[in-house]
Amino acid sequence: MSESAEPSFEHERGFDPGEVSGTVRLGRFEAHYEELYAEVIEDGVITADERARLERAAESLGLDRERIGRLEQALGAAYEARHRVRIRELVPDEAEAPPPASLAPLAPATDARTLALERRIAQLEGRIQELERELDEARAHVAVEVDLSDVGSAKAEGARPADEDPVDLQRRLRRDPHDLDALHALYAAYEARGDLDRRWCAAHALAFLGAATERERAFAAEHRPPALIRPQHALSQDAWRRLLFHPDEEVLTGEIFAVIAAPVLLGRVSALRRDKALPALDPDRKQDPATSTVQAVRCFAWAAATLGMPAPPIYTDPSYAGLVELVPGLPPASRLGKLALSGREPRELAFVAGRHLSWYREEHFVRCLVPSIPDLEDLFVAALAIGNPGIPLSPDLKRRVTPLAKAIEPVLEPLYVDRLRGHFLRFVEEGGRTNLQRWAAAADRTSCRAGLLLSSDLGAARAMLELEDPAQARERVDDLIAFVVSERYALLRKQLGVALRAG
Repeated sequence: MSESAEPSFEHERGFDPGEVSGTVRLGRFEAHYEELYAEVIEDGVITADERARLERAAESLGLDRERIGRLEQALGAAYEARHRVRIRELVPDEAEAPPPASLAPLAPATDARTLALERRIAQLEGRIQELERELDEARAHVAVEVDLSDVGSAKAEGARPADEDPVDLQRRLRRDPHDLDALHALYAAYEARGDLDRRWCAAHALAFLGAATERERAFAAEHRPPALIRPQHALSQDAWRRLLFHPDEEVLTGEIFAVIAAPVLLGRVSALRRDKALPALDPDRKQDPATSTVQAVRCFAWAAATLGMPAPPIYTDPSYAGLVELVPGLPPASRLGKLALSGREPRELAFVAGRHLSWYREEHFVRCLVPSIPDLEDLFVAALAIGNPGIPLSPDLKRRVTPLAKAIEPVLEPLYVDRLRGHFLRFVEEGGRTNLQRWAAAADRTSCRAGLLLSSDLGAARAMLELEDPAQARERVDDLIAFVVSERYALLRKQLGVALRAG
């Protein structure tokens, strides 16, 4: 912990926070009403007394009746789709009435033929579940892409790498981040141009790979910041989209998911509460970044401000064995675990914070709630169906998507429904195709890039990625090697005001 005594998690004096936005929000009064309504419909019936209690709550919270009606419609649709039942609201005369015969429980079967049929049905249902799991796994791996756009751009073999243009060298590195000749040539090119910051980035990549010459290694060590970066400006929303998002992350796809992020969160929280699976966070462990002495907490507040985002509620929990996790709730919160609370260098924490906070972006948030690519596809189509109810769908897809659309649309303000209409038209104009497997992988790469931007250290990034998932660490780190010597990374450092300058 050699850097623990250094000033860490600070911004330059006069730091410009810019526009703080880009994250999912839900009004706190509506969140409270959601909790009350979820309790009421837990048994699938709304009694007259329960309706009166809901009306009193809505009045005391000052909630708009029309808005509450749409909220109930969405929550009810989600409940009915999950449990495959209809919610019944009893009028006063029905409250004491006996249940209709159709709702009486069926007597268990006793004859051999019926019992045999029931066993066969159970076997078939089990086999259907197995086939659905196999189909989900197969669909999740269908994402083969061929890109030959860069073929022919590299110089003929035998040409001196140092004589090549940096743009060509960066293109080569996107194909092969371990192209050492290209990295050495980049270092030489930036040295000749007097570009101190990009020269350091190339030297840093070479030193990280253990391939730096003595001169390159000495330069990398000499100009390595003694502590974390001290940004002068927060990252702008435009910079997120133009520079930090991975090139494979289709912006329109993220914009469509951004519109439905809050309703999906609402539905997810309601489902977890109904299933008694909503994570409970200890209120005594909630941290105030302004007063907390916990290094990881201060890091997350610093990282959020640097990325131009509001900091989420932060809880510490040494009993959680991991680094950090996003906990669904209204609002969602971050829980810091044992691996983040002790034994971490500031640069490692900075990488973890940037990577984690990237998932709070409204374009990415749904991905945290819906890890399955097939389920993500259904949500995407549901959003398009809200934008254009007449969209032609196969019967099976319509069966899956319609309940989702019914649960999402009532929560959306008219402005957001109009936005989905516009997104649908753009989607069709741009070819009407997207690869959500590729988009999800690109969003993951974006989160890693956000972490690297804050830590400025490939070694810290690799350590944290290997700690998180050793199987995928190599591929993620390779993308970061190409990113650290890219034009995008250089421009991002300039926008934050942390690029090295001569003199």
